[in-house]
Amino acid sequence: MKNITAEIKKLPRRYLPADFKLTTWEALEPFFKELSERPIHVKEDLEQWMKDMSELEAVVSEDACWRQINMTRDTTDTKLEEVFTFFCMEIQPKMQPYADKLNKKLVKSPFIKDLDPKKYFTYIRNVKKSIELFREANIPIQAELSVMQQQYGVIAGKMTIEVNGQEFTLQQASKFLESHDRNLREEVYRKINERRLQDKDAMNDLYSKLMEKRQQVAHNAGFENYRDYKFAELGRFDYTKEDCFQFHEAVKLHVIPLVEKIYQRKKAKLGIDPLRPWDTEAEPEGVKPLTPFSTGDELLEKSVKCLRSLNPFFADCLVKMKSMGHLDLESRKGKAPGGYNCPLAESGAPFIFMNAAGQMHDVTTMVHESGHAIHSFLSHELELSAFKEYPMEIAEVASMSMELFTMDHWDAFFDNKEDLQRAKEHQLERTITIFPWIAIIDKFQHWVYENSNHTIEERTGKWMEILEEFSTNVIDFTGLDQYREIGWQRQLHLFEVPFYYIEYGIAQLGAIGMWMQYKQNPQQAVDNYINSLSLGGTRTLPELYSAAGLKFDLSPAHIKTLMEFVNVEMEKL
Repeated sequence: MKNITAEIKKLPRRYLPADFKLTTWEALEPFFKELSERPIHVKEDLEQWMKDMSELEAVVSEDACWRQINMTRDTTDTKLEEVFTFFCMEIQPKMQPYADKLNKKLVKSPFIKDLDPKKYFTYIRNVKKSIELFREANIPIQAELSVMQQQYGVIAGKMTIEVNGQEFTLQQASKFLESHDRNLREEVYRKINERRLQDKDAMNDLYSKLMEKRQQVAHNAGFENYRDYKFAELGRFDYTKEDCFQFHEAVKLHVIPLVEKIYQRKKAKLGIDPLRPWDTEAEPEGVKPLTPFSTGDELLEKSVKCLRSLNPFFADCLVKMKSMGHLDLESRKGKAPGGYNCPLAESGAPFIFMNAAGQMHDVTTMVHESGHAIHSFLSHELELSAFKEYPMEIAEVASMSMELFTMDHWDAFFDNKEDLQRAKEHQLERTITIFPWIAIIDKFQHWVYENSNHTIEERTGKWMEILEEFSTNVIDFTGLDQYREIGWQRQLHLFEVPFYYIEYGIAQLGAIGMWMQYKQNPQQAVDNYINSLSLGGTRTLPELYSAAGLKFDLSPAHIKTLMEFVNVEMEKL
């Protein structure tokens, strides 16, 4: 094991001036121009040229990230939105032709053959893919898409409801779904969904417009549909759409029976019949909802304690981020929904954004995003920015494994055994119940882009059909169809990062595999985890899985084995 530390250092600038700030294209262009015109006489020239290009990429990438972070932290501030929009419309489109020129310069260089093939294989493969996909005509469309996608957060960020005379964001209000008062749960469930219904048309309209532009991008690049284009753009070199369909079927065969079992148990525990959707998070009378923390500061403090007992380096990463002001944890009005870890290429320490409201779900989100953050720390030392662009299917193994690794250390959040046990049960149930939703969202996207000329009525009909296919009969949805019909609108990935969802399913399989290792030998599992994440994106996806001691396998047989393991662990609890 190499010596690792969270004492991350901002990358020193050797090419751009130390005080350079991205304000206008005119100030930035000379660097792109110089790189595109610089002569390369020997292999060392090529390596230096790549380092300078990497530095430029890191500076620009971090600037863009801060614009997005600031805007999601306050969706009501139009100035922040303008600053982000300026980058998308005025800077990014002008960079793209240069990026293509620089990519071509790299692959045409006679010295490329002298580079270490193991070290540079995935980078050069990605560069060639970018050259194949680049079309001048797509630049303005992609700029528009970057801005349009953010409208989802603007619409959703305004959604609040009133409960007991007090205003809550939808994230905050969801804690009432854990209440003993069944009438209150139903009231809040209906209020949340009624509030979503108010923006149903705005969301449908936004999605239709996004879809139309995405299809145009695909057609311009010579693809039949956006799904096929996106598979290429996401660099899915190691699995196909058929593997995704196989995954959907495996979920029906091997996961749905476990989901049925979980909800039957919940129904018996609550002693109610029928089990309604507002009952699934509730606890029986006399059992208090889990309250692992009350404020963002407390969530951070307990997360640090939890991670420290797993591995001190993991905790140090969060401490470092706190000292840099790279955390925004609590839910509030005007803040975009969801949670993310945003890598910052120059600083090295990323930014964690989330909407904590004091629930067990928030603990899971926090350790999940911490896994992503640790990945950023571990890959920061890699030589080039491009080496840190790891596939999402391994990025999500980093985060989802952390959810399972930390379970044995959740006494940081709970001071009695009963609560700790319930928290673990909650986590394992979530590990299983998330699979059908992943399959639903993924299958829906395949249909949407394969049938891009559909009407909104057809879209709604297909959504309901797919939803039914993966739903359990244990939960009674009678009379709730108008809410269920817009269920997809709460999934921000459909709007902001299309086709980025199957990764959660693939990675959850990887995370369960990591946890199996952890159960046998905790130290070895953590070492494998660190070794794999330290490689960044310098290896293929199967090689990154292999470095973590995992098999990259989406077959129903493999999924069955993993589900049986989780089932046995649940029975032990």
